[in-house]
Amino acid sequence: MTPPLRLLSALAVLFFCAERAAAVDKIVPGSHTKDRGPDSPELHFKFPPPPVLSPQEELKTFALPPGFKAEVVASEPMIDSPVAISFDDQGRLYVCEMRGYMHDVDGTGEDQPIGRISRLEDTDGDGAMDRATVFVDRLVMPRAVMALGDGALVGEPPNLTYYRDTDGDGIADEKEIVSTEFGKAGGQPEHMANTPLWALDNWIWCGSHPQRFRFQKGKFIAEAAAGARGQWGLAQDDWGRLFFNFNSDLLRADLFPAAYFARNPNLVKPASLNFKVIEEQTTWPSHPTPGVNRGYQDKQLRDDGTLATATAAGGASIYRGDLFPAEFRENAFIPEPAGNLVKRVILTESGGVVTATNAYQDREFLTSTDERFRPVNTCTGPDGALYVVDMARGVIQHRFFLTHYLIANIKDRNLEQPCNRGRIYRIVPEGAKPRAVKLSRESAAIVPLLAHSDGAVRDAAQRVLIERGDASVVDAVKALAASGPTPQARVHALWTLEGLAALTPEILTPRFQDKDEKVRATAVRLADRTLAPELLKLVADPNAAVRVQLAFSLSAQPAPEVEQALVTLVRKGGSPLLAEAIASGLRGRELEFIETLLKQPAAKEESDIVPLLASCVMKDRRAARVAHLLDLVAAQPAGSPRQLALLGAMAGATGGKSAKLFYLDSEPAALAGLQARANADAKKLVAALDRRLAWPGKPGVPPPPVIVPLTAEQQALFEKGRATYNGLCIACHQPGGVGLDGLAPPLLDSDWVLGPADRPIRILLHGLGGAIAVDGATWRLEMPPLPQLSDEEVAAVLTYIRREWEHNAAPVAPAEVAKVRATFKDRTHSWTAEELKGS
Repeated sequence: MTPPLRLLSALAVLFFCAERAAAVDKIVPGSHTKDRGPDSPELHFKFPPPPVLSPQEELKTFALPPGFKAEVVASEPMIDSPVAISFDDQGRLYVCEMRGYMHDVDGTGEDQPIGRISRLEDTDGDGAMDRATVFVDRLVMPRAVMALGDGALVGEPPNLTYYRDTDGDGIADEKEIVSTEFGKAGGQPEHMANTPLWALDNWIWCGSHPQRFRFQKGKFIAEAAAGARGQWGLAQDDWGRLFFNFNSDLLRADLFPAAYFARNPNLVKPASLNFKVIEEQTTWPSHPTPGVNRGYQDKQLRDDGTLATATAAGGASIYRGDLFPAEFRENAFIPEPAGNLVKRVILTESGGVVTATNAYQDREFLTSTDERFRPVNTCTGPDGALYVVDMARGVIQHRFFLTHYLIANIKDRNLEQPCNRGRIYRIVPEGAKPRAVKLSRESAAIVPLLAHSDGAVRDAAQRVLIERGDASVVDAVKALAASGPTPQARVHALWTLEGLAALTPEILTPRFQDKDEKVRATAVRLADRTLAPELLKLVADPNAAVRVQLAFSLSAQPAPEVEQALVTLVRKGGSPLLAEAIASGLRGRELEFIETLLKQPAAKEESDIVPLLASCVMKDRRAARVAHLLDLVAAQPAGSPRQLALLGAMAGATGGKSAKLFYLDSEPAALAGLQARANADAKKLVAALDRRLAWPGKPGVPPPPVIVPLTAEQQALFEKGRATYNGLCIACHQPGGVGLDGLAPPLLDSDWVLGPADRPIRILLHGLGGAIAVDGATWRLEMPPLPQLSDEEVAAVLTYIRREWEHNAAPVAPAEVAKVRATFKDRTHSWTAEELKGS
């Protein structure tokens, strides 16, 4: 993956974890990273400077499918550098304006408090905003806004703050800091927390942030969110699945709630999380796009100068409106500002797995020939229109990642200015009339809106009813849950009751038999343990996704009847996600469930779950259980599919190399039996397993490593490093250090982490570029340098990752970092893997 023009608002684009690196007082104008790409790049595509267009002139550059048109909702001087928007329940639009971003290639002025949140209103009902009020002023690089109550949540690193307008004048007069970990002040604006979203499950999730928030009875609750989602932007579909992306990866999703997987840390990299929804990454701009950060690299641009594949994707949304033709519902719309376009992809689902295909052949939903059209966010409005946020500027790549190639393009084509413009467009069918949707002050009048045909209206109705906590509407919502006209209405009603703490077995149980599978799955998800007897009756549900949800809901309940139900679900199959749904709830019981399965006749449907559970047992690293698993393997018919699957998992064939030996208490007799009976298919796996296992007296095997306790000073450094990792690195490298497909390699058991300390020190100080082999796979990413981190901060985070997750490498002292920093003080290049290995 090549990280090129990551637009400010693919703000989500920093590989590995360089987001929260600098403090405000450490910003150095002009300190864009040196030596990015060729020093004297050749501009293969020489085009004249693009003209600066007015909003109406820019509209003329748009190409849309027949039957659609674009309209200006707001533009400069009303707004300036918009990056995010959010509608409140009165149809007013909150706009986050990052006005300090990249006034020139040196990033001059990023530390100035010139950002703001504006509240826009359409007072005459014509669809265009005509009144603007500065809701919050004097912000430094704000990056997120979400309407809530009589105000909005605002992300201004390091804080997520709830601003309220209590007197109705459109200007915030009260504020409450919800979190102080929403990025870092002065940090890189390309991979910090963003896009708070009140989701269907009544939690406020955020893009690229490992926390989620709950707002009940006027109070905020925060908790860990089981990882972070994407880089810039966050959206949901009608059923509450969260969608996000990375700059060069158009669309990903959490297919099932992340919280399920937090139950079993032995289940590494489940397919349900960060699932790659679309494989094809091609883009089809309507004009040459030479100003791409790594346009000098082969195949980034086509021969005609157009962007070939996504490089700045962000701000995707799922269209949930009622204005477009029916075939557009639940389609994803993805802005790609480097290509001056918005892509449409069509989603399909099978067994709970969502995949996507491009809606058009060799073209896009919306393209512009204006190089300053920079769509950075999209959303469905309460009027059913698709809203597009246009940052409207030439320079969108942050200074820290500007290549010489892009700087040359910017200078050659006068792209630095103007930088004080911005537009919001709405895409509507021809002939569509503006439609205002304002929620009533009477809660009873809002309940019917849970069945509205527009998803944005349903979301607002659910949120407002829960905000108000008005128990008088409970009976009406229960009636809607039982007999709502659409599956969406019944699902929203169920979640509204959950938010009002009014769900009862009498409401849920009938929904287990609902005619729609989405309603059934929602009811199963919402059921607590007291309803287990009813859930056990659902193992024959005809829909595979419902059965997957049932597996998630039942698997954490240790009871013989539940175990038998899980076996039945395994035998029914129907979804590749079923195995991990079961494994997610079996922490500490994986071995016992393997035994239960092995007592049953072999079946092809178990081919996923048997090795998955065996991998979990190995990951748990309990010697007695591993030895017992080995006995089970030896007891299987030689060369049988079950034996080969178990051997492969134990040997590590399903998950890369094993970086450290597994120490048993004594030599396992079962291993010798396996070696004696192994057929040709099993011999290599048995040999690989033998290399992985160790025991006292095994020839050529070193004794178990001696764990040297940290001193009090080192322990304090470790704890500081834990905080830095959780705030800075976790979004990319993930809890447990397992990495993130498409974004960051694993740190767990990595030689690059556990080897000589000067290697990771140099990577943090100067960055890493080019190919690097990690855990048997080759990654082609770019780790940006973090020279702003102090010696103590670098030492702390490296001490943490070298001693966490059963690592036993030596801690790192600040003096070691200082020595490396001084030795290479004049270095301007990123390191390569070859350079680091050769040192």
